[in-house]
Amino acid sequence: MSLGRILIFLGIISGLTVGTHYYLWARLIRDPMWPSPWRQVATVALIMLALSIPASMMAWRTLPRNLAIPVSWVGYVWMGSMFVLLVLLWGGEFARWGWVKYAGFASVNGGRREFLAQLLAGGAGTFGLALSGWGVWSAIRPVEVKRLSVRLKKLPESLSGLRLVQITDMHVGLTIGRDFVEDIVRKVNALEPDIVAITGDLIDGSVEDLGHAVAPLGEIRAKLGTYFVTGNHEYYSGADSWLAFLGSIGVRVLRNEHVELTKNGEAIHVAGVDDWTAHQFGNGHGADMARAMEGRDSSKPVILLAHQPVHFDEARAHGVDLQISGHTHGGQIFPFGVLTRLAQPFVSGLHRRGDSQIYVSSGTGYWGPPMRIAAPAEITLIELDRDAVA
Repeated sequence: MSLGRILIFLGIISGLTVGTHYYLWARLIRDPMWPSPWRQVATVALIMLALSIPASMMAWRTLPRNLAIPVSWVGYVWMGSMFVLLVLLWGGEFARWGWVKYAGFASVNGGRREFLAQLLAGGAGTFGLALSGWGVWSAIRPVEVKRLSVRLKKLPESLSGLRLVQITDMHVGLTIGRDFVEDIVRKVNALEPDIVAITGDLIDGSVEDLGHAVAPLGEIRAKLGTYFVTGNHEYYSGADSWLAFLGSIGVRVLRNEHVELTKNGEAIHVAGVDDWTAHQFGNGHGADMARAMEGRDSSKPVILLAHQPVHFDEARAHGVDLQISGHTHGGQIFPFGVLTRLAQPFVSGLHRRGDSQIYVSSGTGYWGPPMRIAAPAEITLIELDRDAVA
């Protein structure tokens, strides 16, 4: 990226940050006319929180890890809280407009206007911070197992009950470390999986910084193997180095290819493609569905590992029985899923189109704000059964 584009990008981000915090200051502090010294204290606090956002983004490059972690926590938690407050305040704007238009509130005296501003600011602030606290707790609490059964027409009867465990979007980095990974591995192994699928966005950082944290994935015990496909974040963090590292700890990377797995004398295919955006990073990366399916026995069921749900139309055209994806985080912070749906055909859950199905996980970790609202993290246990109508 050229210096000019970097400066433009930084200018846009700075403008959005300043504009957003000015709006928060106006609605939460200025308009309610809180008494001194609370108004001044709140203004200084908001300025410090605004500065925490760029500080958190630069912390991992400029500070020792033991300092970068708390700085990142403050900045990212505030980033999520800021989004929640904006949504609530925008809702308050509609209420304000309704009162002005239909209740003649525009003509009332300043005291009642101040009371309304305090009511909206106090309500949004109190509820927003409480909702943010719940969201942080939801993100950092132990990840639970989500169980579902998926019926496949081509699945041999002897493979009914085959157990596939998916973990995805862990985003190991400054706020997610080795302890989290070890806990996930313990829970995965307790499920006694046949296959483990890691569908991308595993990390946010280099092998040098995060290899130690990711290494416990090599302790996963899956009867038919552990498989990985790239997500977009691998390409921000040195994809080739990570692929080599994962191979060294026993995780099989599927890059536009499939493998045939045999159990009870019957076979099932597991295929994997590079991330949807991988072609932008060169060096031979890029999704190639035709190559992934080339030479396989079409009478056998095939499960496709693809980070982004947007692969699904092409997967259907190639006869994929089940696609397993992540990327969306289930929206992570409601109502962000509404925006996610503009870019992805599915945000979470199991969906069927004809003979093909797709399961989209809400993710095992989180990205950015350590916060989840109405989109809990999951380790997904998929038990495969034969479709009785096959």
